[in-house]
This record gives sequence, structure tokens and C-alpha cells, in this order.
Amino acid sequence: MAAAVPPRPRPAPRRVAAAKAAPDAALQRLVRRLQTRGRTIATAESCTGGGLARALTDPPGASHWFLAGWVVYSNDAKQRDLGVKAATLARYGAVSEPTVHEMATQALRRSGADLAVAISGIAGPGGAVPGKPLGMVWFGFAARDGRGARVGTVVKRFRGDRAAVREAAVRFAIRRLYSMA
Repeated sequence: MAAAVPPRPRPAPRRVAAAKAAPDAALQRLVRRLQTRGRTIATAESCTGGGLARALTDPPGASHWFLAGWVVYSNDAKQRDLGVKAATLARYGAVSEPTVHEMATQALRRSGADLAVAISGIAGPGGAVPGKPLGMVWFGFAARDGRGARVGTVVKRFRGDRAAVREAAVRFAIRRLYSMA
């Protein structure tokens, strides 16, 4: 009679990276603030390809704070869907302060949200031009203010590959939205 073969040990279950498994703490804080204050958000994204909208709609109950999102990757889409002026794009390009200013303003106006964010940048690996290096991302932030709106812009330069630049842009937008909410 042959000796019994011991059972083969099962491999330990793989763990998903902590950043992916648990909701981001900054996102949780933003959601709590939006819920507490009854505020809503709209997004207008280019280089992040809807990544911010996805993050904002991942938590349950997102319909309470997220009203609308546009992914306007091409200049044609920026013009058609958000009303960015052709002259703005021709003079300054898609990755520019005037473009994200118009994107944020139009996202706020068209959605009826309390807050809007616009993101346009060069995530790579190609696309860099003189004065607009890889990792350069422009943000436009708009907030209702009485009868009008306040709009601010900021440019950041993120390091890393395409995925890292896009992820850093989403995280930055979430942190900035928290300060506005």
C-alpha cells in the first residue's frame, strides 16, 4: 500500500493593493462633506478619460452628489458638447488655462451643479510640445457664487507614466474639490 500523499497547501489569496481595495480617504472625506452640505458636482474631463467621474460615482449613493460628467477628449467634442470656443482652442490649445476655464464654466452652467471641475493635460507617452511637457495638467474649478460663479485655474506637473499622471490628476482634483465643497 502506497503512503498517503499530504494535501497540497492552497496558495494564500492575493491581496489587491490597498489604494485599490479600500476607498480613498480623501474621496471619503469629500463625499461626507458633499452629503453634509447638500452640494453637487459635475466633471469635464479630457486626459483623465472619465477617471474622476468614475471615482466620484464609485461610492453608493453617488446620485446625491454627482450630477453630470463629460469626457471631451477631442477638440471637436470640447466645442460640440461643452461650447468651448474654437478661437480659444486655436489660440491656446486644449491643454491651457483658457480652455479649462471655459470647460469648467460650461460644465457648471449646463449641469446645474454647485461645483464643477475641468481637467486637460498631457498624460503621455506622446503629445508633448514646447511649453507643454509630459505630465502637465491644467485644472479649472468652478463654484456657484450667488447669481454667478467663481472660476479658478491651476496647472500641475505630475511625474510618471500615463497611468500615474492620470491617477495623480484625479487625486489632486478630489483634494481640491474637498476644499471647495
